[in-house]
Amino acid sequence: MRPRRLSSLRATFTLSFAAVAAAVTVLVGFLSYDAAARLVRVDQQTVFSEVVQDLRGQVRETPLDPGDFSSSDPDHDGPLDDIIRPSRTDVQVLGRGGAVADHGRPVLPVVAGDRRIAASPAAGTWVEHREVDVGGDLYRVATVALGGGRGAVQVAQQFSDTEDLLRELQQRTVLLVGAVVIAAGLFGWWLARRITRRLVRLAGAAEDVARTGRLGIQVPVAGHDEVARLGRSFDRMLGRLARSEEDQRRLVQDAGHELRTPLTSLRTNISMLRRIDELPPEAREELVADLAQESRELTDLVNELVALAAGQSDTEPVRRIDLADLAEDVAIVARRRSGRDVALRVSGDTTVDGRPTALQRAVSNLVENAVKFDRDGKVPIEIAVTGPVGTGSGGGTGGGVGRPGSVRIEVLDRGPGIAEGDLVRVFDRFFRAADARSLPGSGLGLSIVREVAVAHGGASFAFRREGGGAVFGFTVSVTGDRPPTDS
Repeated sequence: MRPRRLSSLRATFTLSFAAVAAAVTVLVGFLSYDAAARLVRVDQQTVFSEVVQDLRGQVRETPLDPGDFSSSDPDHDGPLDDIIRPSRTDVQVLGRGGAVADHGRPVLPVVAGDRRIAASPAAGTWVEHREVDVGGDLYRVATVALGGGRGAVQVAQQFSDTEDLLRELQQRTVLLVGAVVIAAGLFGWWLARRITRRLVRLAGAAEDVARTGRLGIQVPVAGHDEVARLGRSFDRMLGRLARSEEDQRRLVQDAGHELRTPLTSLRTNISMLRRIDELPPEAREELVADLAQESRELTDLVNELVALAAGQSDTEPVRRIDLADLAEDVAIVARRRSGRDVALRVSGDTTVDGRPTALQRAVSNLVENAVKFDRDGKVPIEIAVTGPVGTGSGGGTGGGVGRPGSVRIEVLDRGPGIAEGDLVRVFDRFFRAADARSLPGSGLGLSIVREVAVAHGGASFAFRREGGGAVFGFTVSVTGDRPPTDS
């Protein structure tokens, strides 16, 4: 199927070039031929008319006899030579009654109209015959009366040789058109082959991906035209698909690893249920509490995995939202669930185009993380939302002023803080700091924050807070790279 499609594309290019070249060449050739033919015919007619008018003027001014137009004039200074020299016409002289007094070369036919003109008493009277066949050639013939019934002079101009010349020009024009069409077809085939050669490589790469399932194939890209742009776009698409596939593979591997521990513990405790009658009441209560705790942790882990996968799918529609209002909603829920005081600070324009549920999930994860590590704190947890014209809180690694074109969200706590060495890994999936492994959680909350931030053209950050505690947050792009707005 592939060679047939490519051949069809090449044939389309070739036929298109040939058709356009043929149309243009035929049009130009036709107009050129028509103009040349018209010019030649008009020029011949003009010359003949001037000769006839000069002859008429001459016989009107001076009484002339047929002998004055004799072709045997030795001096070649008679009126006959005045007619022949400028126009190379054929002249035949008629005497009284229309008899031929001096034959032309070739001999011209004499008809009744010519005889009437020869007998005309008025000098300069004339008659014209437009197409006269003389020996197989066509002539234009005019008969001019000498006056007084003395005879007439016939002037003939051959135009069949002109038509032969024009026919030859026509034939050459047709040959030229054919040559141009063939050349255009060959050039179109060469150009189509040159263009489709890169398309062949792209098609081959796509078929290799479909056949092997490998997304790491290098797509050959050359040039800066539309085909090159297609190749680069295809290469970037494969790169994103490969990264997505790798993310899914890592997610499955990490999820399998994290699920193994609670499942193993559940299996062990379930096996103990077979001997529950043999256990003392204290051990029974401890076993049931462990089962409840492990089931909750497993449920939380599954929910986190589902949320992470849903965040990667980008199926939620984009809306125009105010991140300050969203943060206020999160703060209200956090106060009700944890009993902690959560303060909100807002500055600048905090409206963005984004996916509300995903962004709310990211902010909630940051607040829940702060509540978890600052469980017994007396100082309010702070949520700072800063628009492009404002500034965020200063601090250590990753802190500073919010970058232009983005809204910055920070959650600040006065908990134990975070080790300097853990800052670079805190947003990795399933990563849990050494002092947090005894606390509930899956290690996916901050990973979801990073996924949401990247999906909205921003980035996540964390740093140690001056005076103790930590600052976790992310940015959302206002302009530039961000999710497309739904219509």
